[in-house]
Amino acid sequence: MRAPWRRTPQLAPWPVVLRDRSAEPAVVLRPLRVDDEEEWHHLRRENADHVRPWEPTLPPGARTRPPTSYRQFVADLDREAAADRAMPWCIEVDGRIVGQVHLFGVARAAQQSAAAGYWLAESASGQGIATRALALALDHALGPAGLHRVEVNIRLDNARSLALVRRLRLREEGVRERYLHIDGAWRDHLSFAVTVEDLQGETLLSRLSHL
Repeated sequence: MRAPWRRTPQLAPWPVVLRDRSAEPAVVLRPLRVDDEEEWHHLRRENADHVRPWEPTLPPGARTRPPTSYRQFVADLDREAAADRAMPWCIEVDGRIVGQVHLFGVARAAQQSAAAGYWLAESASGQGIATRALALALDHALGPAGLHRVEVNIRLDNARSLALVRRLRLREEGVRERYLHIDGAWRDHLSFAVTVEDLQGETLLSRLSHL
């Protein structure tokens, strides 16, 4: 008999919009659009110092790429999503974009895995928005998107994000030394993961509701 988690994936077509209305404010994950350009640029400028310590940078010797226009940025996201290599959403609250959450490095065949990352505007911090947004994305990945495993890697000194994944009760898998080039240097990251088996039939959003 086939184990219950070895189901045939029922792949959700892109674009995908996800909503959580279990608490206030409601959280919506949706693809970024071309007409979001002005709002997105304003948000990135306002939060440049806030996100800089946690975002990837080019390591020494890496070839510098020419600047990408916003329109091309959105087109690249859409192309990766259409090719089933990524699931990129912006986080929307009360009709305003407050951040982004991405599933990337999607692998099918034997692995059925991906990695997840996010950023959130400083003004939206402390309200549980990032926790619910990540839970929404991971629940979709392990449910309708048909993946088996998602991992999240976080800098050891990113206390807020470490608290977030621990609140979701993701499984800690150890330190990855010099894992990513962040803010000008190779940084150690703590790796967390969740699989279909870990959830035992529940969702990450339901875990939050039990707290």
